[in-house]
This record gives sequence, C-alpha cells and structure tokens, in this order.
Amino acid sequence: MRLNPFNPNDIRVEDQRGMRFPGGGGGKVGCGTLVIALIAAVIFGVDPGQMIGGLQQVEQQGAPADTGAGDTGGRTAAESCSVNQYSQESCAALASLDRTWQPVFQKAGIAFEQPKLVFYSRAGRSGCGAAQSAMGPFYCPADEGIYLDTSFYDELANRLGAGPGDFARLYVIAHEYGHHIQHLVGLDQQVRSLQQRDRSAANSLQVRMELQADCYAGVWAGLNRDQIDAGDFEEGMKAAAAIGDDTLQQNAGRQVNPESFTHGSSSQRMDALRLGMQSGDESQCDRYFQMS
Repeated sequence: MRLNPFNPNDIRVEDQRGMRFPGGGGGKVGCGTLVIALIAAVIFGVDPGQMIGGLQQVEQQGAPADTGAGDTGGRTAAESCSVNQYSQESCAALASLDRTWQPVFQKAGIAFEQPKLVFYSRAGRSGCGAAQSAMGPFYCPADEGIYLDTSFYDELANRLGAGPGDFARLYVIAHEYGHHIQHLVGLDQQVRSLQQRDRSAANSLQVRMELQADCYAGVWAGLNRDQIDAGDFEEGMKAAAAIGDDTLQQNAGRQVNPESFTHGSSSQRMDALRLGMQSGDESQCDRYFQMS
C-alpha cells in the first residue's frame, strides 16, 4: 500500500524503547483489545486457556496505572518514526488513519480525538498496566494508546505465516485503530457492562468487537483504494486467516474450541476485513454489533 508522506508533528507518538520501568512495568495487562491472546500460545508456549482467562479478568478491573505520559526516550517524533522501516511504516499508517477517520467523525457530529502510537521494546508501560511483547500489539482505552513492539511484525510474517507483505502489517495498526473508534463512540464501555452482567457471553461479545475492528480496518483501506497495490487484498486475507482463533489453536496443537474464541475464526476475520474493504462504508460494520 502506497502511503502518503506525513508530518511527524501531526501525529501523536510516544517512544519507550530503551527505557526501564520499576518492577518490569508491573500492573495489569492491556485492556481486552490485544490483537489475539493466542499469539503468545503459538510463539512463546503459554497455555492459551490460562492466558485468555487471565486477560478477561484483567479487562474488568482496576484503575489505570501511571502511563508515563510524555515519555519519548529522548527522541523527537520524527526520530521515533525513523528508528527502522517498521517504525516509519507504522507512523505513516497512523497519519493516514487520522486523515481518513477524522472527517467521518466530523460528518457524524461526533468528537474526534487522535490516538497515540506508543513504541516499546520487550516491555513497557501503558495506562492499562504492563506492556509486554508476548501480548502482541494492543489498544489501551485508558490512555487512548496503540502499543507496538515492532519485532511483532517478524513474528507475524514468519511464525504466524502471514507473509512479508506490508499490508499485513498495516492491517494490524488499522485493526487497533478500529478499537479506538469503538472507544470514541462509547461502544467499548457498553460491551464491558454487558460482559460483567453476563460472563457466559463475554467471549462472544468480544468476538463481535474484534470482527468489527477488522471491518473498520477494511473500511480504511477501502476509502484509500487509490493507494492499494496489486496483491494487497490477498496479503490482508492471508494475515486475517493466519490470526483466526481456529487456525491459532490448530497450530498450537490444540483442539479447536469455538466457545473459547475471543477474536473470531479465520473465515470470520477474512469476511469482516473483506466487507470493509469492498464497501468502504463504516455503517456496514454495524452488523457485527447492534447495541440497544
């Protein structure tokens, strides 16, 4: 995907790479919007049942930890975005997402706030508590931050089988941005309330959230279809298939258990991304979550 040049001063960037945090960052794990909990099971050998259960408990509790807001590791935004290819690409994607979604919110008469992109390496600190590479990229609604250890992209391409294409990586950022959209319209709080009232429906509600975020990622691409390169659609489909719950469970040598899904099957994630890309219409994503 051919992203336009951007001014680093127009986006919100925080850089925690090279910084140390007392107690290793301590605190709670990111707030229920991780790319997928089972990534750690595949890459790091973590028991996915325990990890998913722990994350779901974390999502329901606690005030945000100290975020260290304003920490930049001594780098300017321009320097943070230039650390490596993945940093540059992620900043360019954030700028494009801001430019795409702000007028959509303005047209709808809803206040828009830019999220911040927070780079960290191995361990960091978020408004939701500790940030660790094993989590994968995640969105923290407490500080409206998208947290990213760029080494994840190598894992995505090599271990998870998404391939080396740039659109797979852009899809990750756009998906987390989708959670920011849900936060701005208040959907995330409604879902949390429903999950607390009906724990048995917690996973299915989370799946709807994740599929809608996939759809929003596709809408961003659809609204910028003039920048789409040949093969980008296929790269997106391959990435969505690689991080479906069923595929991750199979690759981890586990029996596929739809009741444990938190992000949706490969087929569902592909369908959601496809819907957004082909329609370029955010209202189409409402089908994944109709709140009363």
